Amino acid sequence: MAWNEPGNGQRDRDPWNKNKRSAGGKTGIETTLKDLSRRLGKLGGPGGLFTIIGVFILAWLLMTSYAVIGPGQVGVVQRFGAYARTVGPGFHLKLPLPIESVQPVATSRVRVMSDQIRMLTRDEDIVSVDFNVQYQVADPQKYLFNTRDPDGTLNEAAQAAVSAVIGAQPMDDILTSQGDGNTPATALSSLQQQVRDQLQHTLDAYDCGLHVTDVSFQSISPPQEVKDAFDDVNAARQDRQGLIDQAHANTSQEIPLANGDAKRMATEADAYKSERIARAQGDVERFNLILKEYKAAPDVTRRRLWLETMEDILHANNKVIDGSDGRSVINITNDRADNPPATNLPGVGTVAQPGNTFGDDADKGKQP
Repeated sequence: MAWNEPGNGQRDRDPWNKNKRSAGGKTGIETTLKDLSRRLGKLGGPGGLFTIIGVFILAWLLMTSYAVIGPGQVGVVQRFGAYARTVGPGFHLKLPLPIESVQPVATSRVRVMSDQIRMLTRDEDIVSVDFNVQYQVADPQKYLFNTRDPDGTLNEAAQAAVSAVIGAQPMDDILTSQGDGNTPATALSSLQQQVRDQLQHTLDAYDCGLHVTDVSFQSISPPQEVKDAFDDVNAARQDRQGLIDQAHANTSQEIPLANGDAKRMATEADAYKSERIARAQGDVERFNLILKEYKAAPDVTRRRLWLETMEDILHANNKVIDGSDGRSVINITNDRADNPPATNLPGVGTVAQPGNTFGDDADKGKQP
């Protein structure tokens, strides 16, 4: 049966529901508006969706409207991603996210960067350098915004500075600059200071807000592949230095001895000179006295000189006196000279040992 056929139930099957008009003349549109208003009232009431959203928004505003900066830090405030201001440690109010954000930066903490590089020295030898760089953030704004990776920039700049300074030195100077444990390595300190100055100059040129506090070399050594050869060279260098030190020690010992011997010889020469001069002067005076006596009595003086000369000659030698054809021998000894053994001299007789007399009735007081 069609919906518009007459009969029972026609009004109920009307799709447009035209027969639902009430006596007051209200249409279905008005009813729909009332239903919508009723539903919106439920959402806005206690426990409704809008209330929950509002609470979340209020909590978000309260939680993101302040920042707490710890000690040793500063806070860099960004407004829509751009630098706005810098705040110190403590509690600070700010605009809520996403309008303003705060990024804390530790400025008092000393950061450490360690690395190892291999390079060629000035004399084209390979050396391996382990070094540390200690640095701090000096300008937080420059640290965050002027370079994309300030720590990586420092690492590359440190490698370049170490290569420039160490690469300009010969291998011997680099290895000997580290000292021996007893002597301070002043040359190594000078190299570290050169690296620090050059690294700081590079960072200032990049304007990255970093300050280098210290640069230290943990070890400077040849690579492991050639370490044995360098150990042999180093041992030979130490042996050479030991010989040089020993030579210096011998020089320090021998030079004073030589100077002492030279002074002693000079003193002895001066004394001998003075002695010879005094003796010559005495001989001259003695000769003048003898000459004076000779002029006064020539014969007596001549005989006296002859007797004194013979006395000097015979006094220094053993004397054998024989006046009886070998039957009587007199030996006159000399206490100041060596006494030779008794011998037979042709035409003279027997020369006896000192202190012995051969022959009978020797006349010791008889002179020839």
